[in-house]
Amino acid sequence: MAVTHSPASEKIGRRIAKARTDAGVSARALAECADMDLTNFQRIERGRGNPTISTLVQIAVALEVDVSELVAGIGADDLQNGRYPYGYTEIPHRRRGMRSTY
Repeated sequence: MAVTHSPASEKIGRRIAKARTDAGVSARALAECADMDLTNFQRIERGRGNPTISTLVQIAVALEVDVSELVAGIGADDLQNGRYPYGYTEIPHRRRGMRSTY
């Protein structure tokens, strides 16, 4: 079974690649500046990796851009297999029971 990657990973990867080419920097140089392994960086840039927030911050600092430029506009619909984050609901409000202890 082929592994599919989330649209979010692909969008972030495209944004990183565009920012890197706009800056005129090679993947090797940027990976070194971000203190990352070249192979891992290239996987992220191709949208095949699943970077942590810390990794995205490292890349953004190396690119001299704000991390928000890499993740802006990415929402729940961009998650893999249409999964929503824990606790996410499309219901506008929830009713609590009488014995709720929140």
